[in-house]
Amino acid sequence: MRAVVTGGAGFVGANLIKRLLNDGYKVVSLDNYSTGLKENEQKGCQYFDVDITETKDYSFFMENPDVIFHLAALARIQPSIKNPFAAIKNNFNGTLNVLEWARRNKVQVVYSGSSTKHHGVYKSPYAWSKYGGEQLCELYSKVYDLNTCICRFYNAYGEYHIRTGDYAIVVGIFEEQYINNEPLTITSDGEQRRDFTHVDDIVDGLIRCVGKDFRAEEFELGKGINYSINEIAKMYGENYPTKYIPERPGEYPETLCSDTNARDILGWIPKKYINDYITKWLEENKKWIK
Repeated sequence: MRAVVTGGAGFVGANLIKRLLNDGYKVVSLDNYSTGLKENEQKGCQYFDVDITETKDYSFFMENPDVIFHLAALARIQPSIKNPFAAIKNNFNGTLNVLEWARRNKVQVVYSGSSTKHHGVYKSPYAWSKYGGEQLCELYSKVYDLNTCICRFYNAYGEYHIRTGDYAIVVGIFEEQYINNEPLTITSDGEQRRDFTHVDDIVDGLIRCVGKDFRAEEFELGKGINYSINEIAKMYGENYPTKYIPERPGEYPETLCSDTNARDILGWIPKKYINDYITKWLEENKKWIK
């Protein structure tokens, strides 16, 4: 099998490529390294520094792929509020280019959606741009009979997740603060709840889509269990210090996956738990703690 992964040097992309190579795929990555990292590159994959918003013909990178995993995106709410143009250009226009090339070359597209769809697509440019990509998938499936599916991620965490900067996730931020003996920063009152889903489970869901014939089928890739941010913070130590900071615009009170389509159609069952991950991380990183 032959796969193109956009955003292959990013968090989910690195984990996906690692699994694809292990499964015997031939893989190329297209990434502009705006948030992707060279250190995420996997041996055996060919990497190209490419901006998919500017490049419209991907045949040079791989001829006759079986599937395009379209993960490339600027993937956080707050940066999109600061810079809506960048979010929309990358997330919407990039998706349009990918779908148009896939249409001309008859290649399946597995699109990485976002659970922000369920919390108001007009709450942030990020939410709108990712939902707009879903609408493009549906358009290309209905008008051009293109094989597409949409996999919505719920609060992914795991190896290669971002720990610093505007695109850091909460678990990554907590890890960085813990290593540096700093209080864990919690926005608002910390009672907002998130459905944390391990990236290995998300990758398994993505790969289960390959080779099946879909027309913008929607799959929710969420664990189905959520925790408050206060509960997550306590997993780093019941008495570990925390610091509360103001609520940020565009945030929402809860994510929780209740849809069973991925389980029913793909046979997908998420297996990993956030509390097990944090316990293991603490054990492995004791040597770094002062």
